[in-house]
Amino acid sequence: MRRLSAVSVVTSFRSYISALMGAIAALAFAASANAGVQSLDSIQAAAEQFVRSSLPEKSPKHFITAGNLDPRLRLDQCASPLEAFSQGTGLNTGRMTIGVRCPSAAPWTIYVPVTVEAEVSVLVLRRPLARRSRVELADVEPQVRRMPGRASIFVNDVATLQGHRLKRSLPVGTALTVDMLQPDVLVRRGQQVTLIAANGSVQIRAQGQALTEGAVDERVRVQNVSSLKVVEGVVESDGVVRVGL
Repeated sequence: MRRLSAVSVVTSFRSYISALMGAIAALAFAASANAGVQSLDSIQAAAEQFVRSSLPEKSPKHFITAGNLDPRLRLDQCASPLEAFSQGTGLNTGRMTIGVRCPSAAPWTIYVPVTVEAEVSVLVLRRPLARRSRVELADVEPQVRRMPGRASIFVNDVATLQGHRLKRSLPVGTALTVDMLQPDVLVRRGQQVTLIAANGSVQIRAQGQALTEGAVDERVRVQNVSSLKVVEGVVESDGVVRVGL
């Protein structure tokens, strides 16, 4: 075996030391560069906490996840606690955008995508239903699912279905949400209705013809068939409209 000369050993040792010192210098530079940079994890955590704090105290289990931020992002370390806020929309949906800002002397703002899922008991369609169908007890079954959005948007009580129809056709397996339902139309355009006007113990009834349609508690326009006067009232029940005197 060939022996290394003293010169070769010294040269190799110096090269090793030089490479080691270069690596240490690079690490020191990176640490120095990142010392005044706000961590992306802290920004994501602020966005998640904001959404979590907006949930009711006694709510089903929610899963809140902030989206990834560009790893090249370099924001100055904030000297004050981060502030999160919403744009006023999307808080009931599965996807939203939350703003996170630094309120210190060198302010900055960034917007973080956040997804929300809920583990809920929800009524699921056992068969496809057409638009404007009533949803009967036999049409649904309860299931526990992990769903996008807040728990409050899902229907889990069959009583909620009473007096409502579907806004649109839905396939089998659909988890019902409140925005899929609409109240039954109790007064239709052209329908003969009973007008009721009350003042204390005095109640007056008259016959009218509906000019617009509406569900319970909605306002409709009706023409009195005797006086031909057009009045506006509130749908009280099927074919009954209450008006003011």
